Order: sequence, then structure tokens, then C-alpha cells
Amino acid sequence: HRVKQAAGEVMTQAAMEEMGHLSRPGCPFCTDRVEESTSTFPPDMVPEGKIRQGQSIVVPNIHPFALHHGVAIMGHQHFRRLDEFEPELLTDNLLATRDFVRAAARARPRARYPVYILNYMPPSSGSIVHPHSQVWVEHRPVPDLRHILRQSRSYFQRWGRSYWDDLSAQEKRQGERFIGENTSLSVLTSFAPRGYREVQFIFKGVSSLVEVETRQAADMAEALRAVLQGYRALGIGSFNLAGFSAGVRETPNHFRLSFRLISRPYPTGVYTNDSGPAEKLYGFRVVDTLPEEVAASVRPYFIHR
Repeated sequence: HRVKQAAGEVMTQAAMEEMGHLSRPGCPFCTDRVEESTSTFPPDMVPEGKIRQGQSIVVPNIHPFALHHGVAIMGHQHFRRLDEFEPELLTDNLLATRDFVRAAARARPRARYPVYILNYMPPSSGSIVHPHSQVWVEHRPVPDLRHILRQSRSYFQRWGRSYWDDLSAQEKRQGERFIGENTSLSVLTSFAPRGYREVQFIFKGVSSLVEVETRQAADMAEALRAVLQGYRALGIGSFNLAGFSAGVRETPNHFRLSFRLISRPYPTGVYTNDSGPAEKLYGFRVVDTLPEEVAASVRPYFIHR
């Protein structure tokens, strides 16, 4: 059985690496195309046009889900195994997305609630293999975040403590689901996961993405890299990472910035999954075409009876 399993893993790893190789030509995020294939933000929002931080560059999403929607392209390497996401790459990505949220909030006062999503490989609903994260800023919290903010406030009002601090402390004492911690955050598996192999990263004393500083971003990157290495050892090749942040101009004592990581099925071919992180982790649906556009396209073919 172990021989068969090992052979299957080798085959799927080879298929995934071939997917990376085949998708390289024409990739809009690769170094030789990224400048000409991507547009710029409005000057009143980002005077330089694009946000750059080390190995990351944030550009407008050509298919936005919100009024303020960026894509943070991660490094020059088109394809990476899960154990090839270096801490510096992840740190730059987190700081670049933070800077985008800050820029959007400065230019658009109603832009308050950040949404961070990292889809990796097609089973995660990622349509481009080249590593990148999505970041957008909403006027109001997405449904699941709204619920979590409300419940966190209720817990604090009842007990006078942050639920997230208590959760981290309890899981550390119990030990069964606690993975580890560093200066900036605790890492643990979820008691009631919403996806396969769900892992939570809970920040200490930070409620919003805009509050994250370099040391905290680096700590998050180190923790994420460690978990991704564990994922790789489990034979995982695709994942979603989603952030849960308080509003830009909010610093509530009851809430803590957190991220959830889930694994997705191993890639077996070039395809994209229509169940993405928005559905899996935020409780709302994302569609790629307006219903009015669908109706206009289909109507000529409808036979009236």
C-alpha cells in the first residue's frame, strides 16, 4: 500500500510541475511581461501607479470583485512547490497588501474592511499558476467577518477578555490542536474546520491588516512557511489562505487579526475550481459574469413557446 501511495504522489507531483512548465509561456505575471500586461492605479490613490515592496508588486485586478481590488504578484519564479515559499517572499507580499489597503483607505474614506486571499494552483480557484494574492477593500465587512466581529464583541462584553486571546491560551494548555507560536502570533488547527486541514494564524495584540509592521509580517511568513512545508510533506499541492481583519480605522480590544489556511485537492490537470475561498471561508458567493450579461447572451437562443 505504501509503495502504491508513494508512486501516486510522484505522479501527481510530476503532473503539477508539468502544469507549471506548460503555463509559463504567456503568463502575465512573469518578469518579462508584468510591466506591459498590468495596468496602474489612479494617481490620487497610488501616485507611483503600482505598489512595490521587495519581491512583490500590487497592480489592479482586471476582473475586480470590489471597487478597490488589487493583485499582489509574488516574486519572479512562475511555479513553486509548497516548500519553496521563502519567508522573505511571504513577508514582502503581506507588507505590499497592507500598503495597498492603507492607500485605498486614504484615498477613499469609505474603504474600510480589507479582504486578503491567496489562491495557489487551480484546485484553489486560482486561474493563474504564478504565485499571487488578492486584496480588496470593502465598505462593509463580508458576511462571515461581520458575524465574527459581532460575536467577538459579545464575548468581550460578557467576560472582559478577547475571545481570540483566550482561544490561543486554551489551545496551548490543551495541546491537541496547538501547533506553535512566536512573538507575533499563535498557530493552531481549528476545532470546527471549514476546509481540509484548516490551520489558523492568530495575531497577538493586532486587530487589522493595516496595523501589521515588518517584524509581525516576518513572523507570519515564518509560521506560514513552516505549515506549508508540513503540507508539502502530507502530499498537498494546492491551498487557500484567507485573512480576517477589523476595519481600517478600528482598533477593537475584542478582535484579533487572523488568517485561515486550508488545503485543496492535488492538481491532476489544468482546470480551475468554481468553489473558491470566498465560498469556503467568507460565506458569500463570487460569480465571474453579471446576470444581466448572461441573460443578454442567452436570450437570442431562447425559443419562446
